[in-house]
Amino acid sequence: MDYKSDVEALDGFAEKYKTLNEEISKIIVGQDDVIKNVLISIFSRGHCLLIGVPGLAKTLLVNTIGKTLGLQYSRIQFTPDLMPSDIIGTEILDETRNFKFVKGPVFANIILADEINRTPPKTQSALLEAMQEKSVTAAGKTYILDDPFFVLATQNPIEQEGTYPLPEAQLDRFMFNVILDYPSFEQELTVVKNTTADIETKLNVVLEAKEILFFQNLIRKVPVTDNLMEYAVELVSKTRPGTQKAHKWANEYINWGAGPRASQYLIIGAKCHAALNGKYSPDIEDIKAISNSVLRHRIVRNFKAEAEGIKTEEIIAELSE
Repeated sequence: MDYKSDVEALDGFAEKYKTLNEEISKIIVGQDDVIKNVLISIFSRGHCLLIGVPGLAKTLLVNTIGKTLGLQYSRIQFTPDLMPSDIIGTEILDETRNFKFVKGPVFANIILADEINRTPPKTQSALLEAMQEKSVTAAGKTYILDDPFFVLATQNPIEQEGTYPLPEAQLDRFMFNVILDYPSFEQELTVVKNTTADIETKLNVVLEAKEILFFQNLIRKVPVTDNLMEYAVELVSKTRPGTQKAHKWANEYINWGAGPRASQYLIIGAKCHAALNGKYSPDIEDIKAISNSVLRHRIVRNFKAEAEGIKTEEIIAELSE
């Protein structure tokens, strides 16, 4: 990259983000916060879990982002009969009667794990190693996945029959849990106009893989003050009932709080959020902007919270004060 300093590179990153947003907006109408969170996950080397009802363009969003980032994209439709080998690949006998490993769809840069809660835990866990270690093991041999590597999983929140809720250990692998909402009336009108006419939209590649890796490393270099580090760790500590730093709402409404991975993701996510907005160092507002996405799937509410209708987001807001 032809940048003379890290400051200049951060300015370049903010510009690239604006261009990316404009390009993605050619296809995706609205969903600005969702797009921002998915891009923050990618540039923070994290993974993202999208939760939304069918028809909200989750698959189209990933496909569009994959094209604008010039990355290889792979879609895995999770079903009850999906096997781990359908994800990571399998060994076959070739013409010379030797075993040969045929790579599965996980060998791509962006993986869309569609309706991940429709498959049993055995198959869900096939993604665990790939997400954490950026490698897969088959027949005793380890294969390194291409960089950058990003998993975007979707879940449908309305159909619970025949689904297998993700275990907490697997949920914790996701940096963000993002909720998709219905579009506004005007946005839906635009979607209908664009998709029912003979309009062909051409997407341009904004970033290549090596540029993405450069910006991922750049985000890590963004300085963070000690008091912001303490704020992030304290916020996460407040979610843990029965501990020294526990907030009274945690003791009252939470069964299980967030682990240290939440603190890490709050800081790296805040760094990226600040950089996207043209800042050279994050502040408390940047942490608050991403706290819902980082914490909502790491907090387990108790029966009292559910009975009183206290949402996870309300607990996070109370803890952030």
